[in-house]
Amino acid sequence: MVPDSALTPGSGEEPPGLYLHIPFCKSRCAYCSFNSYACQTPPIAYLAALSSQIRHWAGQQWCRERTFATLFIGGGTPTIYGGSELAALVRLCLESFAFTSEAEITVEANPNTVTVQTLANLRQAGVNRLSLGVQAFSDRLLAGLGRSHTLAEAAAAIKAARQAGFANLNLDLMYGLPGQRLADWQESLATALEYEPEHLACYELTIEEATPFARLVEKGEIILPDEEEALAMAELSHALLAQAGLQRYEISNYAVSGQQCRHNLNYWRNGAYLGLGAGAVSCLSGLRFSQVAKPEIFADLAQKGELPLIEAECLPLAARFRESVVMGLRMIEGVSFARLHRQFALTPPDYYGKILEDLRQQGLVEISKDRLRLSKAGLPVANQVLARLV
Repeated sequence: MVPDSALTPGSGEEPPGLYLHIPFCKSRCAYCSFNSYACQTPPIAYLAALSSQIRHWAGQQWCRERTFATLFIGGGTPTIYGGSELAALVRLCLESFAFTSEAEITVEANPNTVTVQTLANLRQAGVNRLSLGVQAFSDRLLAGLGRSHTLAEAAAAIKAARQAGFANLNLDLMYGLPGQRLADWQESLATALEYEPEHLACYELTIEEATPFARLVEKGEIILPDEEEALAMAELSHALLAQAGLQRYEISNYAVSGQQCRHNLNYWRNGAYLGLGAGAVSCLSGLRFSQVAKPEIFADLAQKGELPLIEAECLPLAARFRESVVMGLRMIEGVSFARLHRQFALTPPDYYGKILEDLRQQGLVEISKDRLRLSKAGLPVANQVLARLV
């Protein structure tokens, strides 16, 4: 492996993304480890604080010198706020920052927090992509996850999205759930495909520490599908979605041609992004910093005109290079040597040497003249492969 001192910075920065975090949900799911808080009536003061942060950062030189390509409002459940309130937030962003003419503007939503009018307000404000957290097309499995919506509400939300004019719709689905069989997963996929979404995200349930699910698994009170069953579910996803014309472009993400999530592609390509809101992370030209996680503390500091930051670090060039490789290998296309050389004046074979060659000989990665990607055998064990390259 090349020493850090041998690295020199290159160039080739792509347009950045903007992320806004809404940390509130009607209820907190038993598997969730995100920075989210259950409440029935989200505080208006939080939106005021977030708006204050938008205005502050829009005036900073780094932002004034750049044109943003994406805006993503995530959570939590952003649509726990009303459509008019979120629409005002979107308009403020579009007025405050420069965006490309075809910018991707995404809002996440839970099915039981939207109506046609809510979504129409967002669409009129410029939101052109909706991501619905469906997770399962089964009331039994939804209840087991602790989700607050029903199958009927999921169907109604999808219908409302189309009526409101959304032509770019993502559905989040999960497999490897307690009590889930392969036939259940096939039914969820088939139901999802009936709605002809432009994008599907299919995530395997991960048991995170300090969540209710982690405690239940430890006590043996819930039993998850075994590794072989989970792999069969993943393989079923690849087959059924490919037949339906949704191309797998990342380990867990599928899209019709031209509808890949550009905001997430920027993350996976280790591009620059500004994150605003409680717990949000930013990475601007190698400087990474986080905002305070507690929404009430965030709101108090932001309203006082203080920066609600808790930590910041300037990433060494070698760390940025490794992150670019590891994140990029999540994509089916892998990483481009030309892109990496523009940014870092270095390529993976030069940097990793024998480590990469060993992975190639094990059949876990493929190396061509200008590209490194995970092989078909490497994709199911991606986490283990990527751990070798961190």
